[in-house]
Amino acid sequence: MTTELTVDLESASELTDAPFSRVCTLTELDSPAPGTGRYAGSIDSTWTIGDKLHGGTMVAGTAAAATEWLRRTAPEQAAMFPISASTDFLGAPVPGPVEYEVRTRKVGRQIALIDASLIQDGRTLVHTACTFSHLDDASPKYAADHVGDMPAEPPADALHYDEHNPMGKIVHVAQGSSVALDPAWARFLAGEKSEPRLRLWIRPFAGDEQDPDVAAFFALMSADMSPPVTMNLGHFGWAPTVQLTTYLRRRPAAGWLRVIALSREVGNRMFDEDQLVIDSTGAIVAQSRQLALIPQPR
Repeated sequence: MTTELTVDLESASELTDAPFSRVCTLTELDSPAPGTGRYAGSIDSTWTIGDKLHGGTMVAGTAAAATEWLRRTAPEQAAMFPISASTDFLGAPVPGPVEYEVRTRKVGRQIALIDASLIQDGRTLVHTACTFSHLDDASPKYAADHVGDMPAEPPADALHYDEHNPMGKIVHVAQGSSVALDPAWARFLAGEKSEPRLRLWIRPFAGDEQDPDVAAFFALMSADMSPPVTMNLGHFGWAPTVQLTTYLRRRPAAGWLRVIALSREVGNRMFDEDQLVIDSTGAIVAQSRQLALIPQPR
């Protein structure tokens, strides 16, 4: 096991300033078959939305397992990191212990492909196809104005996810990070309807921010952090993700991450949602596109 990614489970449980590190903490198990790896992990109730495990956190967990496997089996490519994660959600895991099964499909000089599955009680519930390469940490040759008037840090009127904000009672992820919503775009909180778009700020705790790998996995997770933008159209409740593809462009700079989410089309049964994750320097660090089902009245 590589010490850069893996820490002792007992020690990790004491890292109260690094709760996301626990998601990335893996213990190698006996391989179920030649050419495959298996790891034990845990995703506790901090990383839930309501009673459901947060999808982006499960993407990060499977990506961490795939990264550990690549570093163990192809150490000459240890500098690679997952730049793309294509995830299908086959079931709904519950908080607690999980296992990851990983398999290499290809290892090349520029690209590596590794499949990772999250397993609980013997069932494969999440499957992620990870593409590895070298992160693009150099300054871009071209960058559109994707930030607009969104400041690098939450302003005074930002709605922090705490006991005073109804979102804080639902989004338990805010117990393991700092999260604030922009009220100018979240018109549903005022009982109004608006465009299907939202934006927020999220920052990992100090210990998670200081670990380069954990900070990168946190950015990957953050690309699924926005509430469903359909809330601004009056559709509330669980919006099950059918498929989620996440890109990691570069490691984030220290500080708050800005998340901008919007939909191109909201249909009668499903909608798309794109999310951009922008760091304190204004650089895109992650982005995602997902297809999800519109919450249905009960």
